[in-house]
Amino acid sequence: MEPMIRVLAAGSLRSALTPLIAAFTRQTGLRVALRYGPAGLLRERILAGEPCSLFASADRHNAQALIDAGLAQARFPLAANRLMLSARAAACRPGDDWLALLRDPTLRVATSTPHCDPGGDYAWQLFTRLEQGYPGLGTALKRRARPLVGGRSGVTIPPGECAAAWLIRQGLTDLFIGYAHYGQQLAQAADLRVLTLPEPWNVLCDYQLAQLATDAASQRLCHVMLSEAGQAYLRQAGFLPPCAAAQTAGPAAACQTRPDGSCAP
Repeated sequence: MEPMIRVLAAGSLRSALTPLIAAFTRQTGLRVALRYGPAGLLRERILAGEPCSLFASADRHNAQALIDAGLAQARFPLAANRLMLSARAAACRPGDDWLALLRDPTLRVATSTPHCDPGGDYAWQLFTRLEQGYPGLGTALKRRARPLVGGRSGVTIPPGECAAAWLIRQGLTDLFIGYAHYGQQLAQAADLRVLTLPEPWNVLCDYQLAQLATDAASQRLCHVMLSEAGQAYLRQAGFLPPCAAAQTAGPAAACQTRPDGSCAP
């Protein structure tokens, strides 16, 4: 019997990876244990000894940390994302754009938790960029922003709920800075406004897949996730194509296909 494939994945990938893994299991009969969580906390669990075959991170740094620790063989570009601003519709005045909302000191701003969840790290990168273009704004946002989710403690989002929508509807915040792929889910909500954060302020979120296990079953799933078929699930969920240059390290420089469909170093 093939060993269980253990996948730890960033929670933001749920809408893409859950159907992808289900299809993979139906087609191959291979068993997969799939767990989601903030990528920074998942990386800590792996470093502490939790079994993991593949690690799908919302950033490259947590994936690279496993290579540096000698636990991962390689990392591969999996997908890309951007940030967006979700707002309580009732808090928006006519003509308010993303910048006006972020500048309004009366509005509460929430993010994910930096260092525990890449979503929080990306939000802080956004604040740093805004400080360069609008002196004082980025610094003020770093003071105002409340990391409500994605940390060791804090608010627990009910299963099936989008953090931005749930936090706003529960009255816990007026604005939430999160991943842009959720926009297609929230676009029709009458009580919310979804605002694009334009260039050059927005941040490119670089999702990476770290390969830890070298058994044939795990390598086969690695190949499927990186293949055109696997990438279709990510596009359907609203993710962007992976960053152009392959960000690999370790002994495996690329994911090549064996005749049996496995992912070989």
